[in-house]
Amino acid sequence: LFTSDPQAQAVGITYLLTVGPFYGFFGLGLALYFASQGAGRLGWPLAAGFLRLLVAAAGGWIAGYWLGWGLWGIFAAMAAALIVFGLTIAAAVRAGAWR
Repeated sequence: LFTSDPQAQAVGITYLLTVGPFYGFFGLGLALYFASQGAGRLGWPLAAGFLRLLVAAAGGWIAGYWLGWGLWGIFAAMAAALIVFGLTIAAAVRAGAWR
């Protein structure tokens, strides 16, 4: 992080520890998204993107506000959204979305 503020650094560390391990799912989703684009089959990847947005926004609101988990809940929802994105596109490609 580009700050010496200890609170900002603590938030950044929490984010990286919570969401960071799941960026592999995002990378998988992006790779398959662009492969699907090249194959002219964007239905499932677009649906997965909207699903990722829904999980991140609604999940973050529920976890952060309703469950009272605060910022950690929002980060957990972001991690879940990355997992959903990658696995949804992978499942669609595996099921034959390119046929």
